[in-house]
Amino acid sequence: MNPYASSWENVIIDQPEEARASFIRKTYAHLAGAIAAFALLETLLQSMGLGEVALHWIGTSRMSWLFVMLAFMVVSWVANKWAMSSTSSTTQYLGLGLYVITEALIFLPLIAIAKSYDNNVIGQAAIVTVALVLGISVMAFTLKKDFSFLGGILRVGGFIMLGLIVASFFLPISLGFWFAAFGAIFAGGCVLYDTSNIMHHYRPGQHVAASLSLFASVALMFWYILRLFMSRD
Repeated sequence: MNPYASSWENVIIDQPEEARASFIRKTYAHLAGAIAAFALLETLLQSMGLGEVALHWIGTSRMSWLFVMLAFMVVSWVANKWAMSSTSSTTQYLGLGLYVITEALIFLPLIAIAKSYDNNVIGQAAIVTVALVLGISVMAFTLKKDFSFLGGILRVGGFIMLGLIVASFFLPISLGFWFAAFGAIFAGGCVLYDTSNIMHHYRPGQHVAASLSLFASVALMFWYILRLFMSRD
């Protein structure tokens, strides 16, 4: 049977308990691998001085970051499409790898700023992010509720955030502490939504795509938690 068939009867929630447990283990194993690869790649790039290079390039023009955002959206779409491939596991892993590399690049200027601000803040933000993700995940697995209804709410919230970010390039508005706080809450909703989908809406064989989706939400949370720590003063 094609594990990527369109029938909703083939989603992971309808599989035997052993198959569901195996899917979840594979998803989180790939998530752990993606996070480790991201951390190693980010450390390597920063050690090469590319964080300062990226920071300088973005600082040359307010439109530079807008270009980066558009490129990130395009690459993310491609990575997700590859990760959802129904014909090639190699393509799935290429999608996950592409997304991890893209996240490492997008984080370059923020990590560079954080290091100059207080090198300890990166580790603190990482610990808080891990704790929040674990807490949200435990809640999702304990409640066993389908949180797919959050999809529409998150899309609206995402458009609002994107609109504010774009507006900040053209208007004299500052996206400070409260925007970062809203972003962290938004990312928490994404983690809850993605964790619920892992249990209810993916099909067997889609653990790579599931891990990519969850990694994206974890990275988003880390981004805004780090910004929160940096805007405390």
